[in-house]
Amino acid sequence: MTASTSLDPVLRVAPAAPAEAAAHFRASLAFHADVSDVAAALAAGDPGFVVLDSRSAASWDQGHIPGAVHLPTALIAEQAERLLDREVPVVTYCWGPGCNGATRAALALAELGYRVKEMLGGFEYWVREGFAYETWEGGGQRAADPLTAPVDAPNCGC
Repeated sequence: MTASTSLDPVLRVAPAAPAEAAAHFRASLAFHADVSDVAAALAAGDPGFVVLDSRSAASWDQGHIPGAVHLPTALIAEQAERLLDREVPVVTYCWGPGCNGATRAALALAELGYRVKEMLGGFEYWVREGFAYETWEGGGQRAADPLTAPVDAPNCGC
């Protein structure tokens, strides 16, 4: 490493070896799903998982993913068994990337024996990517934000 790269904030800590990086990213995909993939799976029909909104009732009423189960994190221990099939994987979401509520919900479900993933981006990115949502007043949908989703394509191609 040269003197100039030792001060580089990106390479100050060297990248992991390829095998370690592959294991890390493979594991990450076992724990996370993105908004676009969740939306595509739901649109295709029975996706083989249930989407769980872990926010408060007021937040749910403000807007949620159509077909999602509403189960605030604080109620998971007492209500999960009644609302969720232990054989069906769960994808949790909360407000957005600045909120770790979906992570707490995923942890609570995993500790109860559920297979679970967290939806990256949460409800914020669901709406920003232009997917339909429901509120206490009815349905809604916004145009895709060109900074978060392709405007003229069904997905980002990644």
